[in-house]
Amino acid sequence: MTAGRHAAPAPTPDAAADTIRRTGPLWWVFQVVTWLLLLFLVAILLAAIVVPKVGGAQPYTVLTSSMKQKYPPGTLIVVRKVDASTLSIGDVVTYQIRSGEPGVITHRIVGFTFDQQGNRLLTTQGDAVPVPDERPVQAAQVRGKLWYSIPYLGYVNNWITGSTRLIFVYVIAGGLILYAVLQFAGSVRERRTAKRAP
Repeated sequence: MTAGRHAAPAPTPDAAADTIRRTGPLWWVFQVVTWLLLLFLVAILLAAIVVPKVGGAQPYTVLTSSMKQKYPPGTLIVVRKVDASTLSIGDVVTYQIRSGEPGVITHRIVGFTFDQQGNRLLTTQGDAVPVPDERPVQAAQVRGKLWYSIPYLGYVNNWITGSTRLIFVYVIAGGLILYAVLQFAGSVRERRTAKRAP
């Protein structure tokens, strides 16, 4: 006696519709948009907060047009502390307008001079300004040398300051964790559905 062959059960209409929903064009568009949004938020988090923190650097936002050729207003610039004696012509530095005060300027070094005590002074100039800055910059005024810059991200940096910065980090981390949990739960649900199918 020969055993008869059993045909594989046809998928139910509900299962077929669910498969279409999970593999159709709209599903793929949603997946791509979701991942791009998450990657964008993670990139902001890394560039404006995490990398400067780990690298011992300080983020600033360009507010004026004196460096607009390469660093227009709204650019995020991240500067790292350096030994002022290692600076050379062409370096972009952020320095205090007046020693000990919070206001800063980011300009390019175009030369050096010396004071009466023999201390080296920096001559700076904005890329979009035709003449050097009037006041030479002392080594003590230099907050750091430009490490990297990202256009437009400075506006975000201005917004995520103080307590907002901490909230932003928690929201991004929470969003990533929630998304991972939802993806895992969806995968488990699909496996259970497949096992229950006749």
